[in-house]
Amino acid sequence: MVAADPGYVRLQQAGRATVSLILAVFTTLLIMRYTGHSGGITPAIVSGMLGLMGIMVVMDDTKQEMRVTTLWLGVSAMMGITIGSLVANNAYYIDAVLVLSVFSSFYFSRYGTRYFSLFMIFFMTVYFSSVLKLSSDQLPWFYVGIWFGVAYAFILNFFLFQDTAKNLKSSIHSFHIQSNLTLNLLIEAMQDKESNTQRKKELEKNVAKLRDYALIVSGYINENDVRKIWPGLLPNQLRLYVFDTGMLIETLVDSVRGLKTADALHVEEIKQSLIAVTVAVRDAEVLAPHVKKQNILPAEKSVQQLRMLIMKLFEREEPPQGWIYLIRRIESIANHVIEGAVTIQQSLYLESVDKKEEETVDKVGEEDTKTEDKALKPSTKKAYQALVAAILSIIVGLIISPAQPYWVLLTAFVVLLGTESIGRIYTKGYQRSLGTIIGAVIGFVLAKFLSGHTVLEVIFLFIVVFLAFYLMTVSYTLMSVFITMLIAFMYDLLLGGITFSLIGARVLDTVAGASIALAVSYLIFPKKTKVKVAESINEFLEELAPFVSEYVRGFREDVNVKDLSESAFKLDTKLQTIRDEAQSFLQRPGSPIYADMVSWMTRLAAINYYAKHLVASAYRKGFDYPEELLEGFIQIETKIKNNIDSLANLVTENEGEYVLQTLEEEREKFERLAPSRKQSQRDLIHHLYYVWRINQSIVELGNELGGVIEHQNKNK
Repeated sequence: MVAADPGYVRLQQAGRATVSLILAVFTTLLIMRYTGHSGGITPAIVSGMLGLMGIMVVMDDTKQEMRVTTLWLGVSAMMGITIGSLVANNAYYIDAVLVLSVFSSFYFSRYGTRYFSLFMIFFMTVYFSSVLKLSSDQLPWFYVGIWFGVAYAFILNFFLFQDTAKNLKSSIHSFHIQSNLTLNLLIEAMQDKESNTQRKKELEKNVAKLRDYALIVSGYINENDVRKIWPGLLPNQLRLYVFDTGMLIETLVDSVRGLKTADALHVEEIKQSLIAVTVAVRDAEVLAPHVKKQNILPAEKSVQQLRMLIMKLFEREEPPQGWIYLIRRIESIANHVIEGAVTIQQSLYLESVDKKEEETVDKVGEEDTKTEDKALKPSTKKAYQALVAAILSIIVGLIISPAQPYWVLLTAFVVLLGTESIGRIYTKGYQRSLGTIIGAVIGFVLAKFLSGHTVLEVIFLFIVVFLAFYLMTVSYTLMSVFITMLIAFMYDLLLGGITFSLIGARVLDTVAGASIALAVSYLIFPKKTKVKVAESINEFLEELAPFVSEYVRGFREDVNVKDLSESAFKLDTKLQTIRDEAQSFLQRPGSPIYADMVSWMTRLAAINYYAKHLVASAYRKGFDYPEELLEGFIQIETKIKNNIDSLANLVTENEGEYVLQTLEEEREKFERLAPSRKQSQRDLIHHLYYVWRINQSIVELGNELGGVIEHQNKNK
């Protein structure tokens, strides 16, 4: 309840939707009872549906747009109820209206998410009205219920739960809790004389959680909320602090694992120094409400002591053992985190801080109006798929369940929603079918057990609604389980009882709808999963290219690197998108494509890991190097860009022979000419290490996909 886990966002969203549902239902029921209306509870159910959907389906970019869309939902629902009532006695008209609404929801989404939301509500209310066969004298109460639902959604979304600064503060609190928990586990691991397999797994699990926390925090960071909570602090400072802290902990965990393997932690001086750094980082109060020198001082001292220890180790070892570089890696990132923390402390509550932050407008995603793309838009292709699926679903629905033929259509509509590739549709259809079967069994048993206990059934109904939407982004299967349980309770409440044949028919309808969605996606404008994975990889590479180029250019020019931490978060998000798109392949061990996907994901994860390490180095200035290395930086930048372009072409299977260039010559030149640690304060070789690794991973992946490696310094 105090945001101690990443589920806080889901908790708030699901809680708000459930509260809106409950208030809308009971307000409508009370008004109906007070006025002596005895037309059943269906107006209250429609009211609750609008209260719920008004929270969940409004996804516009700005709050002002969201307000407008929420109000338009009421208009759309009134039109749906009215039209559904008018065509209720003509099956062909009902079919035509439902098919048209499904087509329109996808087709008009090209103009904004608002139109998808409006047509979705229109579809649901037409369906509801046609099934109930509402007469014109019943409509006024449904209109009343609709606007009660919209009103509660509006109030909860834009008045009672509008403090986004509270979300930011809670998510930062959550991030600190998880950071400290991970650091405590790491301290215990360093104190253990032997490696503990269970603790190793626990550490890996907590580091993965910390990545989730960092992404959530990054999503909440905006200028107004940051300045409201921490006056004087800039959004990029906070974003960089979160990123660096997560990166430091990840580096500590990886490096300590390597040091344990090399038996380096058996040296007491090394172990105690690393524990001191870890404890100091854990205890540093960087965002404390009052600036105190002692907030950061212990951490600064511990990092200085670690630096002195590294100098001693290098003087003692010639050549130095490999594990010494692991300690230097810890010191480098820890020092950067401390420098960032000092900057944050200086910024807090200082009137002299310049509150104007430069902003750059990202125009990469803007549509080029000069060139007209005559190809069909993805929304149009999806609309045609939905059109064919809707027609087939109605036909199949009439064969399976003549009394209620539209459940098949509803399932096909939902499965097509948010999916592009055949693999994603297959996975979603399978998860929905499995969840429906499980939910039908559990829901049937519970509905039978609670039948006649209306109060208990209503309580359970609200609980399953909350759980369905809370788990929506966690597991689509679990969400489907609770949605089916909701349907079971609704049947029992509205129809006065539920039979196994009735709930069994819904399971059959669901499987049929999912199968139709899959078949249509395979036959109509099919997008193979591998093609969609390739597109996602290209998006990842498009984000990577300027990220690495800016970093390398920073050694020879004064480059603004403030946005690199934000790009690192974007790389994380795009890598997760690739994993999601490749999910159907990764679930089939033994298939030929499985081995390819595992290899691709491994290489891309490595590239993402190395790229994140560049952020800390990017903020180091004052590198000394001879003039002849200047051209080397330009060559590195050019070659990496060309390699990324070649890899993008190879991934999308464009025709042609693509050459991938190693950086062997540049690396040899830099290692020969760069100043030694004793000659310069900044170790240039160390800060280029992950550039070599990124290019190596790109070249290896490109070679695996059929590219030709051009080696240097070798006889051809």
